[in-house]
Amino acid sequence: MSAPDEDTFAEEGGEMEEMDEAGSDDDDREEMEEEGAGEGGEKKVYVPGIEPLQPGEELEMDRSAYRMYHECQTGAPCLSFDILRDGDGDGREQAPLSMLLCAGTQADTALSNRLLVMRMYNLHGTEKEKEEEESSDESDDEEEDEDKKPQMELAMMPHYGGINRLRVTQRGDQSLAAVWSEKGQVEIFDLQPQLEAVHSSAAMAAFVKQEKEATPLFTFSGHMIEGFAIDWSPTVPGRLVTGDCRKNIHVWEPQEGGTSWQIDQRPFSSHSKSVEDLQWSPTEATVFASCSVDQSIRIWDIRAPPNSMLSANEAHTSDVNVISWNRTEPFLLSGGDDGLLKVWDLRQFKTGRPVANFKQHSAPITSVEWNPTDSSVFAASGADDVISQWDLSVESSDVGARVEGVQDLPSQLLFLHQGQSEIKEIHWHPQMPGVMISTALSGFNLFRTISV
Repeated sequence: MSAPDEDTFAEEGGEMEEMDEAGSDDDDREEMEEEGAGEGGEKKVYVPGIEPLQPGEELEMDRSAYRMYHECQTGAPCLSFDILRDGDGDGREQAPLSMLLCAGTQADTALSNRLLVMRMYNLHGTEKEKEEEESSDESDDEEEDEDKKPQMELAMMPHYGGINRLRVTQRGDQSLAAVWSEKGQVEIFDLQPQLEAVHSSAAMAAFVKQEKEATPLFTFSGHMIEGFAIDWSPTVPGRLVTGDCRKNIHVWEPQEGGTSWQIDQRPFSSHSKSVEDLQWSPTEATVFASCSVDQSIRIWDIRAPPNSMLSANEAHTSDVNVISWNRTEPFLLSGGDDGLLKVWDLRQFKTGRPVANFKQHSAPITSVEWNPTDSSVFAASGADDVISQWDLSVESSDVGARVEGVQDLPSQLLFLHQGQSEIKEIHWHPQMPGVMISTALSGFNLFRTISV
């Protein structure tokens, strides 16, 4: 995938050809409920990892299994992104939908990288309206299809060095992005210029004309090595925690004015190897969790000495890559190189035993996240190019949740989504129930399945 040209800093709005709704015959997207014609016209179910495709077989997307599906590309691939909340309200499901994303690229050369803000809008569902189906006027149908084309505004600023992971937060009127890059630094950026550009053609023209490199509000070089772990506090605006590949974790405290941070030079350093992910507690302002290549998950309190309070030392049989803290229940979700998904009850964390254990992915887990509005639902992505959606409220004995004709599938497994190569990160949209965004080397997917 080619990187953006050196002089490309932003793209003005319009119809994005690479952001069409999926539906082509050669599309290899597939989900658990996908049905295809077998011998004699019989329908069969394809489940990733259960039965390989035979020579000459291709997967076709069943649009009826999705309420919404779009895809887009941004030039160089983005290994990490986050969702910016907007002022359009929560719980919205009525089309057309719109969303704001912030992402960072991992281009072929350090000079080709970009920090970008995307506004995607005019997003419609996969199901056509009844009136459109009943209409026999082809010209009217064509006009309707034209009106439903998805749109994207993209504002990009050069960023020297590939971006490992990126997280955004709102602090007062500021929209801030914290960026871990291959330079071994953590930088804080004010996204206001890019947000203005994607909402106004005049601001976009001025933004493009400036052609200026992304300049951070604040930079911390104290890690002395690159890292991936980073998380903004959901309870204390501007509080940040960062972890590096050497094993050290630093907590950032915001200072008055919103442009500087005080960082304790004494690291939290109980891990023995690289810190892979960090998550603040959604309810306790001073507590956060970490996971590491040393196979452990640890819980910390910043009021205590820099040693972990609680630890599951052999949480996985190999690297623990990612964790997610449930927003309303005392549960922590983890995913590792062993392909396992584990759910931990923090009230029983000292036992070192998870309360649920799932092995559906056939390769390392790359991202996990609880649904922000349904505390029993979560999603995961793996290096097997599959995104899985789960519901813990489904009882194991509930055979109705199984797919007919396929054995040994967990009843809690709702949906399997495919079609991207090397999926890196997934997020549920906090303001649109069931909507999920994923990034991979092949680009972004925006979708909502019939299961969530």
